[in-house]
Amino acid sequence: MPFLPEPDRHALLELARRAIAHSVLLQAPPEDIPETGIFAERRGAFVTIHLRGRLRGCIGIVEAYGPLGMVITHCAAGAALHDPRFPPVRAEEISALQIEISLLSPLEPIRAEQVEIGKHGLLISQDGHRGLLLPQVAVEHKLTREQFLEETCRKAGLPPAAWRDLRAEIYGFTCEVFSEESFAGQGRFQ
Repeated sequence: MPFLPEPDRHALLELARRAIAHSVLLQAPPEDIPETGIFAERRGAFVTIHLRGRLRGCIGIVEAYGPLGMVITHCAAGAALHDPRFPPVRAEEISALQIEISLLSPLEPIRAEQVEIGKHGLLISQDGHRGLLLPQVAVEHKLTREQFLEETCRKAGLPPAAWRDLRAEIYGFTCEVFSEESFAGQGRFQ
């Protein structure tokens, strides 16, 4: 997947922050979602929010159903308000949030031995269960390839060794990951 130029990354992060603020403060997403340039591309994406270095929400769409502007807006609002692991973001938390965006490549079938830690994210599907972990999860938690496969199975609600089952479908993807933190030294987002 080609790397986005810095202005496109910045624009997507600004849209995500605006979507979070609108959704938390006004209980509605912004109405003026850009529809040209990078915002018109069709890609899967995840928006992850952190508060004081800790995960505060993460929602994503694996396969784009609409333009990236709409996907980012939906995921940002979802991460702030609808991640079932966390209570909704409160108004007083908005300014302290750090936003990260992961743009996904298309899913490709992959064999377990082809999985590269730090490069591939995984989606495992079996018997109506699906679980997905982004590439950065394996790096952050220092997982081996086998542990990464097992954790993806757990995320799907499957036994850890389900990836070995011939019925299991394993898909890999790559991500372009960028965050507000990467712009912090430039006086942006602070």
